[in-house]
Amino acid sequence: MTDWTDAARKLAAEITAAAPEWHDSVCATPRHQLVPRWWEPIPDSYPFAWGLHAPNPEQPWMKLYSDETLVTRVGPLHADQAKPEDQPTGLPTSSSTLPGLIVRMLHLLDPQPADRVLDAGTGSGYSAALLAHQLGDDLVTSIDIDAYLVQAARERLADFGRAPRLEVADATSSLPDEEYDRIIATVSVRPIPRSWLDALQPGGRIVTTIVGTSMLISADMGKDGIARGRVQQDPANFMRTRQNLDYPARLDQVYTAARDQAGDHIRDLSGPMPDLWSDWELRCLYELDSPDIENRSATCADGTELLWLLAADGSWARGEGASSTVHQSGPRRLWDELELVQSRWEAAGRFPLSRMTVELGPDRSILVSPDEQWLLGI
Repeated sequence: MTDWTDAARKLAAEITAAAPEWHDSVCATPRHQLVPRWWEPIPDSYPFAWGLHAPNPEQPWMKLYSDETLVTRVGPLHADQAKPEDQPTGLPTSSSTLPGLIVRMLHLLDPQPADRVLDAGTGSGYSAALLAHQLGDDLVTSIDIDAYLVQAARERLADFGRAPRLEVADATSSLPDEEYDRIIATVSVRPIPRSWLDALQPGGRIVTTIVGTSMLISADMGKDGIARGRVQQDPANFMRTRQNLDYPARLDQVYTAARDQAGDHIRDLSGPMPDLWSDWELRCLYELDSPDIENRSATCADGTELLWLLAADGSWARGEGASSTVHQSGPRRLWDELELVQSRWEAAGRFPLSRMTVELGPDRSILVSPDEQWLLGI
């Protein structure tokens, strides 16, 4: 049977080619000790459900040392605490993120010797382990709002000799310390917490993602108290910060109303059906303009597309590719809002989001388009 260190070295070779400074940390971190069990989707389940998984005895390291995200908690139920017959149907609320993304973010973070680093979102403890190996335990603080996750990570890290500071804390509120040189978040935020900006020292760097988008940003703190940077080229997704055991329920009642009934307002599509799944940049711009709109899509048997936009106030829209028709109901016209964002972006030449700059300050945090015509709050 292959030893885990061989599997870790293979993973390191795969994910650190562009970040060689993290090679040894990946090699030295036993991910299997941090993620003994996880959830995987049950194929063809309805409603969509998750099943409990553990390492395959025949190939125990294959899944754990692959560049994959392992979901460790669904709704309020952590895989550690689940029974074999449990099949939760909620949304993921914690995971061990794909190692390649963590390494990419750490490379972007670029911590230097003696830097004090805050890791927001302990999860399984994997990113804290990599940081502690690189910098030393005393320079790494990792926080999570979930007391069980913090305690489990603390014990599992200690089992292989790592002891960074782990604390139960709300990442959007007060931080364990007042000063940090680097802040990395494996949870998404919006707005950027004021506590992060207050704690980040001049010359320090923030690497994080924005709630509801796939936008990975980095920004360096200036002496004037403003952190400036830009959107990174490749997308990245993380769960949003939460204050409770679970996220708010999805908008199933709104979807039931929107699924196939006629809207209060019906019109023709103005152009081709937008694809918010593959066109992540349009999806991001729409989310920044109209936050917290839930979108769902489906492909009919004949290959035509359906797209639903749902809001908590009961507003909804449905685009039908087959009939080139839009149905809308409720106090807002969600499809009109989407088309307005799309038309503005097209008029601006559909600039890559990586050309957007970011300014994070105590009074406002914004993304700025290349032509400086869009100032989007984050």
